[in-house]
Amino acid sequence: MKENYLYLEIAGEIEGQIQKGLLTAGDKLPSVRAVCLKYNVSMSTAQMAYFTLISKSLIESKPKSGYIVSNWLKNSLELPQTSNPKMVHPGKTDDALVSSIFESINNKKVTRFALGAPASELLPIRQLNRAVSGAIKDLSGCGTEYDSIEGNSDLRKHLAKWFYKTGAQVLDNEIVTTSGCLNAIAYCLMATTKPGDAIAIESPAFFGLLQLFQSLGLRVIELPTNATTGIEIDALEKVLSQEKINACLLVSNFSNPLGSCMPDEHKQEIVKLLNHYNVPLIEDDLYGDLYFGNNRPKTCKAFDKEGMVLCCSSVSKTIAPGYRVGWIAPGKFKEKIVRLKMVNAIASTTLTHQAIANFFQTGGYENHIRKLRHTLHSNCLQYTQAITNYFPEDTKISRPQGGLFLWVELNKSINTVDLYKKALQNNIVIAPGKVFSLQNQFNNCMRLNYGLLWSEKIENDLKLLAELLY
Repeated sequence: MKENYLYLEIAGEIEGQIQKGLLTAGDKLPSVRAVCLKYNVSMSTAQMAYFTLISKSLIESKPKSGYIVSNWLKNSLELPQTSNPKMVHPGKTDDALVSSIFESINNKKVTRFALGAPASELLPIRQLNRAVSGAIKDLSGCGTEYDSIEGNSDLRKHLAKWFYKTGAQVLDNEIVTTSGCLNAIAYCLMATTKPGDAIAIESPAFFGLLQLFQSLGLRVIELPTNATTGIEIDALEKVLSQEKINACLLVSNFSNPLGSCMPDEHKQEIVKLLNHYNVPLIEDDLYGDLYFGNNRPKTCKAFDKEGMVLCCSSVSKTIAPGYRVGWIAPGKFKEKIVRLKMVNAIASTTLTHQAIANFFQTGGYENHIRKLRHTLHSNCLQYTQAITNYFPEDTKISRPQGGLFLWVELNKSINTVDLYKKALQNNIVIAPGKVFSLQNQFNNCMRLNYGLLWSEKIENDLKLLAELLY
């Protein structure tokens, strides 16, 4: 590896030691000169490694003492408890509350902690404008004509390369493009289930998915989920052995809202388990590219040998939410997916799909996503620090290693729907925990999006949220 990138490898190694508890708050780190000798790198490379860790608030510089692990890590809050949903027929989503959240997050006069995407300031607007201009020139009819049913051929070629980076071997002719990830998931559900069928999911789960399940007449089985490692495999196996499950939907990497990421061995085991019961897995990998570590986590699709994993994603959380560019690698269900797309949409949006293909072609995606990951990681640590400083001591908070969200668990006496109403009066929008389940749970929890530019105002609004708890 070139020395220009060695600093990231060194920083990643030290970060890993901190995350595993091998280095704890206040521990003294080797001097810059010692790092140079250990890794056989220049002084500037060693300094860049430490600067990277400082920017993530993981270490700090002490005058005349060198570098130490940040002291704020001493006061880190506990993790949220593993969820424990009941095996009952659930109720319904609070559509009025969900609608209120959606309406408020479009109001740029409020602090949008409930937003489900990075702030527009973090998106590559200029590069996208050039990509759109190029698409108009490239396309027959300047983008006014229908594209093929499977989707833009240039985009699918780049997506095949994208899948390779996730560990999956998917050819361009095995991919179907869609109008965003939720649209992709909807096609997958229609291809694998019918009204009255049962679907197993994580709990908590994104409220948009819960509404989609209900609109399709599906019975939702919510399963215990760990804030770090995702769905509890034993609980999934128990459900599969006890009743007929027609499909399973999992957010394998940095889930919404918990931020959990399944270890690769869990993904492999889940794919094997579902294959045994002949249950298709709809995988939502919307956040997989937003990892904080050195390597992108694999998808469940990487372990799919039977074509039973339908892997969905989009650029909505990384580049352009409004472009509605998504895709599916549907495995053995491709024929059904293509037919559903033809009936429901005929084709994808020609202009934006070609623009994203152009953006991939220029290398703009890799450059942008690298910067975005760094910003989101720094934001995540800043949010965590502020919540640690200002919220009650019994607050619990997730520790995502990627994605966009923090899951905050408060004292059971606190109702976050009430907090939502109070916060809205103060021009702050949160996502209360109630909307992430069809059961009566998570009433003392909330989801916060750290995809907003960190600022003094953001910190003050987090402090105000804490004050509204009392």
